[in-house]
Amino acid sequence: QVQLVESGGGLVQPGGSLRLSCAASGSRFSIKAMAWYRQAPGSQRELVAEITSGGSSHYADSVKGRFTISGDNAKNTVYLQMNSLKPEDTAVYFCNARAGLHETIYEYIAWGQGTQVTVSS
Repeated sequence: QVQLVESGGGLVQPGGSLRLSCAASGSRFSIKAMAWYRQAPGSQRELVAEITSGGSSHYADSVKGRFTISGDNAKNTVYLQMNSLKPEDTAVYFCNARAGLHETIYEYIAWGQGTQVTVSS
């Protein structure tokens, strides 16, 4: 089983920055891809950014140019650097991982508990 733990959320003023971290732990697994999702009040959960174990990354149009996702394969950790934050970025941010079990064909999805990001004056 893979467990994900997020950290780095908080309150920040518009134009400010935050850096989120997500660490994956467990045994006999390999990470295929990791991603950040967010869910604002009254809205559906949406993909913010994702990165594969090979280093390819993709972003939602709403955050492109402001957010940067990066990963450390050795540590099974993914980061989300958020710059030029806007009030509309306010949401609970969830870490997501797609993992495969060693020596099997099985893959599964893991979710973190979520961390609150609030952008307000």
